[in-house]
Amino acid sequence: MNITIVGTGYVGLVTGTTLAELGNSVFCVDIDEKKVESMKQGIVPIYEPNLEEMFLRNIQAKRLFFTTNLKDALDKSEVIYLALPTPPGEDGSADLSYVLKVANDIGEMMTDYKVVVNKSTVPVGTADKVREVISAKTNVPFDVVSNPEFLREGFAVEDSMNPARVIVGASSENAKNIMAKIYQPFTNTGIPIIFMDEKSSELTKYASNSFLAVKITFMNEIANYCEKVGADVDKVRLGMGSDDRIGNRFLFPGIGYGGSCFPKDVKALIKSGKDEDFNFKILQAAENVNAEQKVILSREIEKYFGDLKDKKIAIWGLAFKANTDDIRESSSLDNIKILLEKGAKITAYDAIAEKNVQKLLGEKIEYAKDMYSALENADCLLIATEWSEFKNPNFKLMSEKMKHKIIFDGRNMYPPETLEQNGFYYKSIGRKTVG
Repeated sequence: MNITIVGTGYVGLVTGTTLAELGNSVFCVDIDEKKVESMKQGIVPIYEPNLEEMFLRNIQAKRLFFTTNLKDALDKSEVIYLALPTPPGEDGSADLSYVLKVANDIGEMMTDYKVVVNKSTVPVGTADKVREVISAKTNVPFDVVSNPEFLREGFAVEDSMNPARVIVGASSENAKNIMAKIYQPFTNTGIPIIFMDEKSSELTKYASNSFLAVKITFMNEIANYCEKVGADVDKVRLGMGSDDRIGNRFLFPGIGYGGSCFPKDVKALIKSGKDEDFNFKILQAAENVNAEQKVILSREIEKYFGDLKDKKIAIWGLAFKANTDDIRESSSLDNIKILLEKGAKITAYDAIAEKNVQKLLGEKIEYAKDMYSALENADCLLIATEWSEFKNPNFKLMSEKMKHKIIFDGRNMYPPETLEQNGFYYKSIGRKTVG
């Protein structure tokens, strides 16, 4: 099939590349001319493991194209995916201006039947709004479908090529048949496609992400309680996760959730509830707890040293999680803000996310060329991202580099006993502190 993807951000680019990999001709549309030209040259604008290989393969196979011309792409395609940003407003509501603007453009440009697919994460009722906007501009028949994405940053290629399920919200049999045809390569291998109404589909995305955010937050509260009573959260986690009603995923404690999805989606669902005079009490609590959890270790650092003025703090990891360059809602940034306000000096290392942080913070912090040079004369180390290169460090070299052998670990990277044997003070999440 010929498919247009409007928006080449994280979701749009991965979705477009995946659909091309499935044998479709995909036209990716973006208003950023420089970005479009660089993608035509085979330059992937985001970091995502294994994406570049698939991206280049489909460009070379002439299945993946890039353009700034929406009308041209529209004329070539029967199906139009909207993969546009829906950033949160100050009140948490999702900004639909990008989605509705493109819907308006489609209404003005379309000359034959189209299926317009909302791939963006949008509030309940957005499909109806898109339908109204297009209807106001044309009498040409069309359908609007909700098809939310469930991509994990760092595993997006894996998730896109082997999804747990495909959710399609559609009220038209013709649209259902077209979507079934697009995803037939998945259903042929046993991956289910679940059809429902558009509102239920829209809510499924918010409900799924919000539930996972609550699961993470609950585990963080259990971890904090473990420290109060002398329990070990790692053992509690294993005990809980072995129950198949609970499962072992998203039970790892740490310094909160971040990224582009969970914080935004939780806020948006809370706001959508308020719009209907409904109070999501659990989600509100999760959001409050997560805000505190993200900076729990910077508070511990302050408690340990007292005065942080001119203390040198090394930070390993700037991305909100490993295997991505995304720093949106990253816990490291929240901790950096507090530590700088307290007068600390920071040297950070993250080979992948450093450039994005430099754009945001400039020279407010120093950037190390590798993980060990970040430790030069450091009073302590804060681990904020669970990059693989941090998992088995040279503790002897760390001891030689650091002024004080003190580690605050926000991702529980090491057994406390190992750090104790190496003479470190080691504070992690939900486990005994040693040293």
